Amino acid sequence: MNKPDKQNERSRKSGGQDGEQRQRPSFPIWILWGLLIALFAYTAYVYFWPSGDPTITISYSELRQQVESGNVSEVTIEGESVSGEFNVEMHEYDGQIYGPDETIPAGAEETDVISATAFESAVPENTQPEITALMHERGVAITAEPSSNGIPFFLLFGLPLLIFLVILFFIGRSMSRGQQNVFSFGKSKAKQYDPERPKLTFADVAGEEESKAELEELVQYLKDPAKFHNIGARLPRGILLVGPPGTGKTLLAKAVAGEAGVPFFSVSASEFVEMFVGVGASRVRDLFEKAKTNSPAIIFVDELDAVGRQRFAGVGGGNDEREQTLNQLLVEMDGFDPHEDVIVVAATNRPDVLDPALLRPGRFDRQVTVGLPDKRGREAILKIHTRGIPVDPDLELSLIASATPGFAGADLANLVNEAALMAARRDKKVVDKDDFDLALDKIILGTERSMVMNDHEKRVVAYHEGGHAVAAHYSPGADPLRKVTIVPRGRALGVTIQAPEEDRFNYSRSYLLDRLVVMMGGRAAERLVFNEITTGAQNDLKEATMLARRMVGLWGMSDEIGPIFLGMGEQHVFLGREMGQDREVGEKTIDRADEAVQRLLYEAMDRAESLLRQYRDRLDALADRLIEDETVDRDGLFEILGEHAKAPAESTAVADMTRSDDHRPM
Repeated sequence: MNKPDKQNERSRKSGGQDGEQRQRPSFPIWILWGLLIALFAYTAYVYFWPSGDPTITISYSELRQQVESGNVSEVTIEGESVSGEFNVEMHEYDGQIYGPDETIPAGAEETDVISATAFESAVPENTQPEITALMHERGVAITAEPSSNGIPFFLLFGLPLLIFLVILFFIGRSMSRGQQNVFSFGKSKAKQYDPERPKLTFADVAGEEESKAELEELVQYLKDPAKFHNIGARLPRGILLVGPPGTGKTLLAKAVAGEAGVPFFSVSASEFVEMFVGVGASRVRDLFEKAKTNSPAIIFVDELDAVGRQRFAGVGGGNDEREQTLNQLLVEMDGFDPHEDVIVVAATNRPDVLDPALLRPGRFDRQVTVGLPDKRGREAILKIHTRGIPVDPDLELSLIASATPGFAGADLANLVNEAALMAARRDKKVVDKDDFDLALDKIILGTERSMVMNDHEKRVVAYHEGGHAVAAHYSPGADPLRKVTIVPRGRALGVTIQAPEEDRFNYSRSYLLDRLVVMMGGRAAERLVFNEITTGAQNDLKEATMLARRMVGLWGMSDEIGPIFLGMGEQHVFLGREMGQDREVGEKTIDRADEAVQRLLYEAMDRAESLLRQYRDRLDALADRLIEDETVDRDGLFEILGEHAKAPAESTAVADMTRSDDHRPM
């Protein structure tokens, strides 16, 4: 009973200035909205509502042609705009103008043909005197009207815009003052993923069982931090995911957040760095404040090397903004309270360029290597990516996994997508093995090019690729051949493909020597058959030289140098770093290393020529088949070359040397 009276009493007591403000009538914004809608409707009616008479729009060239033909009776010129009337009814179809005596193309629909006597056009300013004189000459009645001033334009467009801005002003005044910080330049751009939405879990990540097992501890900690705090344990501040591009580092970080059910802040390291010094550091502080507010939480920093590269590395000093951002990141990671359950997960494919301060204990304590998947891992990844695709029941994913060594998860996803595209282009209902084979060839070799080679060039390419194939087939250490083709793909005129029987993670000296022999097989075939050499071996020579330099300078596989690391073949990512390093090897040692590289290449060439002489008849047969069919598959190769057998006893040295187009980086 007394509540209404008390409320009235409070409202009376709250009089004065505040009460007057509350009771002050607000401006009726609905009137502004109504006026705005009315103006927009009038504008649409004036400019966009179709008039009763149809009008043909013609170009300036067409206008000039119609004036010269005497088909124009009168025109009205307003600035550069011209409107007028034809003497007779004209027809427009598919952008072309047809007179009454001209025939419209057969098959034209009546709805696509516009018949009218009125037209509109535009005349460039510098051609107006010329077209006006032509119209006078042809007896066209000309009416000139002054260009419209800006008042109609303002009434039709400016006034509605002004009213709209006034409405926004009134609405903006009612918003919270806290919204003023929306456009703050130093705020973090990290995206926060809602833990309640559909989650990505470890079940959606395949091929990285060891990495997932190592991250399970992180998930347990985030689910129950008190369990670890009670015993005095402290989880690492940061976890660094290291691996080649496309192996699923970002996917693993999201799976950790999905398994733990905690807020997940994702940001790219490049978003911290701006042209203004201090902005990146401010964004780092803001990001960590948000994560601490929502703890337990995960901060994921992708491509950490964009901001975490070594400070003052190389020529030219450093980047002040990037280094201040890095310093702030180091401070934030080192300044966690022991019971602040915020974990930083970062990903990079260049751990060698990171600043040592990032990798010390207390910051990124752990490094989880996310490597390329093995055969079983690739098969599991293919099963995940083919879930929503109609795949042929007879398709064996294990065979595709065997044919894709060195493929990362992203590469396999791209392979499945390309196979599906291939099947769709060929109007198939399911994706089968042929589609995967074509997609694999397209990814590895590139798209087929239409080139017309003369008979001699085609024969040279056939013997070149045949040389690679024969050298690979009769070298015991080489992987079996899968296909040889002289169809131009990418930048290559022909390709020899081998299918490794198993994944390789360590390379022996004999294996690498065999690889050199196969690389030299194309050049050796040119010398043997044509007594001439061509530019087609450019890439072979480049790859063979790089491999030989690594064998000598990095892996100690030469007799001249022995087990000494020279650093030959290394690539420095920082400009000028090698200039600032003291040379630790003498000039004589470098000369001996160059001689060792040269010897390896010459010996590989001699052994390749020896193999080709021994099997010259089969080289000729393979080249003839390539000239005729352009592509020879695995069965055709075994039919011509026989079984993949060991070389004769006297060529045992050759048996210790091969590998062709493996298409995997060394």
